[in-house]
Amino acid sequence: MRIISGIYKGRRIHPPNNLPLRPTTDFAKEALFDILNNMVDFETVRVLDLFAGTGSISYEFISRGCKSVTSLEKDPRCLSFIHRTGMELKMVNLFPQKANVLTFLKQSLDTWDLVFADPPYDLPQLPDLPGLVLNGELLVPGGLFILEHPKRYNFSESPCFDQQRNYGEVNFTFFRK
Repeated sequence: MRIISGIYKGRRIHPPNNLPLRPTTDFAKEALFDILNNMVDFETVRVLDLFAGTGSISYEFISRGCKSVTSLEKDPRCLSFIHRTGMELKMVNLFPQKANVLTFLKQSLDTWDLVFADPPYDLPQLPDLPGLVLNGELLVPGGLFILEHPKRYNFSESPCFDQQRNYGEVNFTFFRK
């Protein structure tokens, strides 16, 4: 796994083999950030990374100059890895937090400009995530929510649907609040 662009461009990240996750491929991550380059002024946004896993997406946002990135992860091994990597790279605007995402979404009082979610593909509540994020107060008006999901889901009927992109088994659906 590597950081694709920004101040940490080319930096390789080596998560332990025993982490219970499915990281976003470098190919899909590069495609995602190519799209975001035309949609987002990275230096002005606060990002919330849900189901952060290895922190790969969080590191990419930090590398591109985001104001702050809050990374939510409930697995203590993953959270420890994110924290350790952020410290090693001196990412002072990375804020890893241990949290159950579904509980957090119902209780958070903070707001973000961009929310990214890469839930486990077998998460029973995956179809509910757009509603939980977009109907709450997590996003600022005009904020962007990006959901990574398997191709069996179609969110094009959502009132906030913007676009969907497919990269093999990885799909990104973009929503605007």
